[in-house]
Amino acid sequence: PVAIAPVPGGRKMAAVEVPQPELGPEPGPGGSFRRYLARLGFLFQDVCALLVQACQLVNFDQEHLVSKVCQLIHHLLNRFQVIVDEQNLNFLLSYCISALKQCSSWTHVEILQALAALVYNNGPKCQKYLPDLLGKAGLLLQFSDSAQLDVELRRAAVRSMANLCLSVPGQPYLDESYRSVCFQTFLSILQSSKTSDVDDITFCMLLQNALKGIQSLLNGGKMKLMQTDQLGSLLAVLKKCMFHGLPGLSIEMPPVLYPAPLPQYDKRSPVKQEQSELAAFKQTGNRRKKSKGKQKKGEFGEDTKDDLADTGNESIHETDMLKLHLRDVQNSPCSDLRTHALDVAYMPTGKDHLSSHYNSWKRISSSESEYSDAEGGIQSKMRSYQAKVRQGALACFLSAIKSIEKRVLYGYWSAFVPDAPGIGSPQSVSLMTIALKDPSPKTRACSLQVLSAILEGSKQFLSVAEDANDHKRAFTPFSVTIASSIRELHRCLLLALVAESSSQTLTQIIKCLANLVSNAPYNRLKPGLLTRVWNQIKPYICHKDVNVRVSSLTLLGAIVSIQAPLPEVQLLLQQPSSSGLSNSGTGTPHRFNSSEQWRKTFPLEGEPADNPGNMPSEPCWLIRLCISIIVLPREDSCSDSDANFPSGCVYEPSPVRLESLQVLALLVKGYFSMAQSYLLELGEVACKCMEEMDPSIQLHGAKLLEELGTGVVQQYKPDSAVAPDHRVPVSVVTFWTMMLNGPLPGALQNSQHATLQTSACDALSSILPEAFSSLQNDRQILCITLLLGLNHSENPLVKAAAARALGVYILFSCLRQDVMFVADTANAILNSLHDKSPNVRAKAAWSLGNLTDTLIVNMETMGQSFQEEFSDLLLLKMLRSATEASKDKDKVKSNAVRALGNLLHFLQPYHITNPRFRETIEESIQALISTVQSEATMKVRWNACYALGNVFKNPALPLGEAPWTTQAYNALSSVVKSCKNFKVRIKSAMALSIPSKRECYGPTEQFCQIWSALVVALQKSEDTEDFLEFKYSASLRTQICQALIHLLSLAKNTDLPFISETITENGDAIKAYVLQYMKSGVEENEAGMHTNLCEREKALKGAIEHLCGIEKQLEGKARVRVSVYLEDILTNHVNAAELTEA
Repeated sequence: PVAIAPVPGGRKMAAVEVPQPELGPEPGPGGSFRRYLARLGFLFQDVCALLVQACQLVNFDQEHLVSKVCQLIHHLLNRFQVIVDEQNLNFLLSYCISALKQCSSWTHVEILQALAALVYNNGPKCQKYLPDLLGKAGLLLQFSDSAQLDVELRRAAVRSMANLCLSVPGQPYLDESYRSVCFQTFLSILQSSKTSDVDDITFCMLLQNALKGIQSLLNGGKMKLMQTDQLGSLLAVLKKCMFHGLPGLSIEMPPVLYPAPLPQYDKRSPVKQEQSELAAFKQTGNRRKKSKGKQKKGEFGEDTKDDLADTGNESIHETDMLKLHLRDVQNSPCSDLRTHALDVAYMPTGKDHLSSHYNSWKRISSSESEYSDAEGGIQSKMRSYQAKVRQGALACFLSAIKSIEKRVLYGYWSAFVPDAPGIGSPQSVSLMTIALKDPSPKTRACSLQVLSAILEGSKQFLSVAEDANDHKRAFTPFSVTIASSIRELHRCLLLALVAESSSQTLTQIIKCLANLVSNAPYNRLKPGLLTRVWNQIKPYICHKDVNVRVSSLTLLGAIVSIQAPLPEVQLLLQQPSSSGLSNSGTGTPHRFNSSEQWRKTFPLEGEPADNPGNMPSEPCWLIRLCISIIVLPREDSCSDSDANFPSGCVYEPSPVRLESLQVLALLVKGYFSMAQSYLLELGEVACKCMEEMDPSIQLHGAKLLEELGTGVVQQYKPDSAVAPDHRVPVSVVTFWTMMLNGPLPGALQNSQHATLQTSACDALSSILPEAFSSLQNDRQILCITLLLGLNHSENPLVKAAAARALGVYILFSCLRQDVMFVADTANAILNSLHDKSPNVRAKAAWSLGNLTDTLIVNMETMGQSFQEEFSDLLLLKMLRSATEASKDKDKVKSNAVRALGNLLHFLQPYHITNPRFRETIEESIQALISTVQSEATMKVRWNACYALGNVFKNPALPLGEAPWTTQAYNALSSVVKSCKNFKVRIKSAMALSIPSKRECYGPTEQFCQIWSALVVALQKSEDTEDFLEFKYSASLRTQICQALIHLLSLAKNTDLPFISETITENGDAIKAYVLQYMKSGVEENEAGMHTNLCEREKALKGAIEHLCGIEKQLEGKARVRVSVYLEDILTNHVNAAELTEA
C-alpha cells in the first residue's frame, strides 16, 4: 500500500512505501473484509482518514498529484471494498467534483474513476451533488455526450453514472428527472455505432457500462417502461447488443421495436447469412470445450477471471451439425435423432475423444493460423469482451422482463422467440440463435434464462395456440402462428440439448424445456411434441452432473402434471423401461430394473418374499425409476462431479431424491389409475422417507402419502368416472394400517418440524371414509386424538391443517352420529375460529360449515333424538361464533354464513322461545341479510342467499311475522333483479321459492313486491355486461319460473288484483318464458334440483286449481282471470308437445 505524507518545508507530496505485513490468504467472496482489514492493522475509518488527509494536502494546481490521489482512492476503495462514512464521503466527493471543474482534461479519466468508486452503493448519500453531476449542465452529462471525442473519458463518465443508479435497499432512489436523464444517456450510447477511431475493446467496455446502468435503473424498481416508444427503443438496442460480435451474424435493427404478431426487421439475405456463418465458424474453429472455472448459477455479466477462457476454450459445435439438425429434428423420429446426435452429447468429455471425433475442427495449427500469437491473444480478448456485452444485454433484458407486465411483453414475442421459417426465407434471429450458435457457454446459459423468464407465466398467452386441425385457409390465424412458434421452440431446444456439453448450460436448457412444457396447451396441439421431449430427456436422468439429473426429473414432473391426464403421456408411461437409455454414455440401464431388489428387502403383505426380478407386465417405468432413486443405494458409475455432495453418501444426493419424490406425487395426482397397482409399494416408500433424518425428505414423503390418499378418495366420489371394478379395493385399509403403525403418528407429533406436521395432517385427512370405518378401534381413536390435540398447536400452519382435517372427519358416516365426537370437534373448531391467524380462521370456518351440514343430516336421519342430545349451550356458542365470523374477511365469511343458515335451520321451537337464544337469533339473521346486501365477493353473497333459504325451511321460526321478514325478502328481491352475478340471482330466486305457506310471505304488499321483483328479474334474465354470465341465463329463467308458479299456488284473494295487473302489462313476455320452461323437459338447474316434465305440468295444474277456487270468491272483481291465463299456457304447451311427438 502507498501512503501520502507531507514533505518537510512545503506542501509538496511524496510517495512513501508502507511495509506490507505478513498476511494469510485473503478471504473468499463470502469472507469478512473487516477481519481482513483488522489483520492489515487499520480499519475502514483509517483508510478514509488517509484519503481525506491526502486530498487536503494536494492542491488542484498540482495536477499530477491530483491524478495520483484519485488513483489511490480508486485502488483502495475497490481493493478493500471500503465503506465510506457520510462525512468523509461528502469531503471526497466535493474534492473530485471541484477537481473535474478546475484540472486539465488529461486528469479527468482518473478523477472519474475515483468518483465512480466513491458513488458505488452510495447513491442515496449523494443527493446534494446530483445537480452538479446530472443537472442540465452536469459534469457526467458533458463527459458522456456523444460529441465527446475521448472515448476513455466518456466510458469513465458512463461508469460513474451507472454506479450512481445502483439502488440501496431501504434507501430513497433517484428522482424521476435524474432517472430519465440517465436512461436517455445509456440508451443513446447503446444506439450509437462504433467509429473507426475507436478500438473494439474500448467500445465493448462502453457498452457494458451503459447496459449495467440500465439494468440498475430497472432493478431499482422505479423505472416503469409504460410508453411504447420507450420500451420499443430499449428492446431494440437490447436485441442489437444480444448479438454483438456473435461470429457469422450481423443484423440491422431499427431504433424502435413495436408490438407485432410476426417476426420483423431481420435484414439478412439467406445466401449472405449462410456464407457469413461458414466463414465465422472456419475462423473460430474449435467452439465448445468444457469451460474452465466454475460459474455461479444465474450469474450474469460479472467480471470474473475465467471470462477469457469462456470463448477460447470451448467444445465443438460446427455448422454442418447444426444444419443437419435444423432440417431433421422436426421431421425425424426421436430415436433417429439420438442415433445422429447423442454420440456427440454423451461421448466422454475428455480431450482425447474430442480431438479424435472432430479432428478437422479441433484447432488451427501454427502454419495455418492467420494471426501471430500476439494477434491471436488480442482476438481472444476481443471475443471475451464481446461475449460480456452479449451477457450484459441478456442480463438487462431479464431485468426488463421483470419490470413490465406480461401482456405487454408478449406483444414482442415474435421479436425474441423463434418461429418456423417461411419457404425461401431465413429463420429470424431470436434467443434460440444465441443458445444454438454462441461460442460462450455462459452467454448460451444467459439466453436460456431469459427465454425461461419469458415462458414463465405464459400459459394464458399460449392457450390460444391450436394446430390439431389441418390449416387450409387463405390466411394464417394467430392461433396457428403461436402453435408454430411452440413447435419451433421444441425443435430448437431439443437441438440445443443434444449439441450441448457444458453441464451448467445443459441445466438451463432442461429448465427452459420444463417451463415450456408447463405452459404449452398440448391438448390443442397435434400429439408428438411431448414424445420427442420425453425420449430425449431419458438419458439425462443418469447424467454425471447432479444439477442435470435434478432438472431432468423436473422436466418429467412437468410432463406428467400438464393438463393431466393426456393420452400421449399415458402411452409414454407404458413404454418399456429401457427405451431411450442404451445410447447414454453415462447411463446405468440396469438401475431401471433394480427397483425389484427393494421390494425383496421390504416384502409386501399378501405376496411372497421371493418376488421375481423381471415382470414383463410392468405398467409404469417412471414409478420404478423414481422408487429406485429414492430407496436404493447410489451406484459408482453415477458419481457426481459436484464436490458439494459427499462421495461416501449411501443414497443419491438429496436434491435428486427430492425431485423424484415430487415426480411420484405429480404422477399419482395426474395418473392415479397407473399408480394404483403400486399403492402399497408407494406407501412403503412414503414410510421410509418419513423415517429418515432429513426434514425435506420426510416432508415430501408425507406429501406423497397425501396424494395417494386423495387419489383413492377421488375414485370413490359419486361423480367419479372410474368404474367400480377398476377402483382401488376398499381393503385399502391395509395401506392405512401400515401408515398408522409406521412413522405417520411420529410425524404428527414432531413439534420441531411444523411443516412436516402440517403435511402429515393433510395426509391423515385424505383417508377414505370407508377405510377409516374398517380400521381397528384403537387406530380410529389415535387419529381423532392426534387431530384434536394438534388443533391446539401454537403454529398456525399446523393448527389450520388440523382444523381442516377435523372438518373432513366430521362428514364420515361412522363418526357424525357420535354426539360426543361432534361436540369435541365443535369445541376444537370454535377455538380455532377465534385464532389471530386469518388462515386458521378460514380453515376453521370451512370445518364449521361441514359440521353444521352434519347437524342437518343427523336431524333428517336420526330425528329429534339427536337434537335433544346435542348441548344447547354449545349450539348457542356456535351461533354467536358464526355470527361474529360473518363480519370477518371474505374467506372466513363465506363459510360462516353457510354455517349460520344450517344452525338457524337446526333450531327447535324450544330454542326459539328461550330468552337466551332470542337476541342471538336476531343478530344471526341480521348478519345474513347484511351479507346478502353487501359488496362482498360473489361466493360470499351466494352462500348468504343459500343460508337464508335454509332459514326459511325452519317452520319454528316466525317467518312472515317477525320484523326481520321484510328485510330478508327485500334483500333477496333486490339481488334477484340487479346482481351482476347470475349464480347469485339463481340462489336468491331459489330462496324466495322455499316458504311453503302463504303466511310466511307476510302481508299482501310484501307478497306483491316479491312477485313484481321476480317478473322484472325474468325480463332481465338475458341482460348482462359479462358474456361469461350468459350461459347461466337459462338456469336463472328456470328458477324464476318455478318461483312464480310456486307463488301462484299459494296466492290469496287479496293478491290477485296486483297479479292480474302485472299479467295485463307483461303477459306476453311471461307466457313466452313459462312456455320455454315447460318445454325444456328434464333440466338440472343451478339449485341442484331435477324437475321433469310431469312435475312441471303437475305444479302448473296445481296453481290453476288453486286460483280457480279463489277467483270464484272474487266473483269477477279481477280485471284478468289468472287461472284462464295459465290454462292458455298449459294448452299451448300440450299442443306443442303433441305436434313434436307427431
